[in-house]
Amino acid sequence: MSTEKVVSIDQLAQRSAELKAQGKIVALCHGTFDLLHIGHIRHLQSASRQADSLLVSVTADEFVNKGPGRPVFNEHLRAENIAALACVDRVAINHAVTAVEVLDQVKPDLYVKGSDYKSTSDDITGNIQHEKDAVERHGGRILFTDELTSSSTRLLNEYFEVFSPEISAYLDQFKGTVGVADIIGKLKGLSGLKVLVVGEAIIDEYHYTSPLGQTGKGNVFAVKYNDYERFAGGAIAVANHVAEFAGNVTLLTGLGATQSHEDFIRSNLNPAIEPVFFFSQDRPTIVKRRYVDADIAKLFEVYFYNDAPLPEETNGKIVAWLDRHLGDYDAVIVPDFGNGFISNEMVEALAKGAKYLAVNAQVNSGNRGYHLITRYPNADFLSLNEPELRLAVHDRNGAIEELAGQLADKLRAKHVAITRGTKGALMLDGDKTAYKIPALSSQVVDRIGAGDAFLSVAGLCLAGGLEPEQALFAGSVAAALDVQIVCNREPVRAVALFKYITTLLK
Repeated sequence: MSTEKVVSIDQLAQRSAELKAQGKIVALCHGTFDLLHIGHIRHLQSASRQADSLLVSVTADEFVNKGPGRPVFNEHLRAENIAALACVDRVAINHAVTAVEVLDQVKPDLYVKGSDYKSTSDDITGNIQHEKDAVERHGGRILFTDELTSSSTRLLNEYFEVFSPEISAYLDQFKGTVGVADIIGKLKGLSGLKVLVVGEAIIDEYHYTSPLGQTGKGNVFAVKYNDYERFAGGAIAVANHVAEFAGNVTLLTGLGATQSHEDFIRSNLNPAIEPVFFFSQDRPTIVKRRYVDADIAKLFEVYFYNDAPLPEETNGKIVAWLDRHLGDYDAVIVPDFGNGFISNEMVEALAKGAKYLAVNAQVNSGNRGYHLITRYPNADFLSLNEPELRLAVHDRNGAIEELAGQLADKLRAKHVAITRGTKGALMLDGDKTAYKIPALSSQVVDRIGAGDAFLSVAGLCLAGGLEPEQALFAGSVAAALDVQIVCNREPVRAVALFKYITTLLK
């Protein structure tokens, strides 16, 4: 049976060692193989002809970043499909982003890739060069087959209805305005931007629980405590998103003089980010503790913070810093969570001194009714969700485009984006032209942080001169990736975003 040929990575390495000890040549192929097609089969057959034995590693489901609904076939089915081929000796599932670790363990004589990977300059991930280095590190070499090429992604997109009719119609229209290489090139061009992120540092805690049911006495819901995890959230998460694309990033934020969590924050901050911390004696660094179940559904939250205004001395120092340095940055991105850090004087300095100002004023349970985007007199880009927009203009039922236009006029904004969850998002430009996009995610693990990812990427795109429709698309892709990440466990990686875009536009 073909399933007997599916083994672990350790067993794959052991098989390689045994074969090489017998003087046999071992080849390794690696890929997703989501839809096994004639291009794959000819590639694998060609690889097997170059060696005495062909081993294959298949990317595990959790590391397949190829867009909504992918992979279509789970890792076990994909491995079994490959194992069914007579030219394949053994197959293993690789639980990593690249084949580097497999290559280090298996140490094949040949690492065989398709001809479409021959030019490393065309590889948006940069992984081929790392894999080439890995195989050569153990005395092997990389080899490229020259067989018929095709694309699982393109075939699945065209014939398997991976996308909803709404998404397919949108993508068909969008592909007529910009190509994959064009938009990825523009996103890579954002690396020249110098960006300042201003906002509250927040430590997000997830305490994982299992439900036990109602207690024996009283109407209280009981849970069993299992584990917990901490994440660097708030403005820290935004800065980490931004640093994936911009080459020069500074984070200005406030920490508590006691309970600062500074070591944790620094260890979870992209090393390329320059932190500017202002410490306050009268408050801790903000911690938001969430108790969640196994499905990441929130049971309740506990805030550890002091939302009173900053001490006058600390506030004065921050405003003075902004007055001195705002002109040094091409763009300023402000995720304003409304928990007491950003003062009215800071708002005034930001609105007056930033060359390009992108802002979100988040409504949450700690500030509802007291914190609106209208506290800013002006901004270049406003990023809000629908409830935040409706609260800002005091209108529960009006048309979204009309309300967004009213807000843009009031705050003299060049662009306004409204995110609407499963309904997608829209953006208005200075002429009140509305661009709309459906939600691009089919799998939602956790919605926390998706708005921050959208603000980060869409704001950077607009500051970098991309067209509003392109900025809306890139921001929506970032949000679609972010909802597949638990809280702020990691930022939206540039490589993952490029791969997702490539999949969507094939």
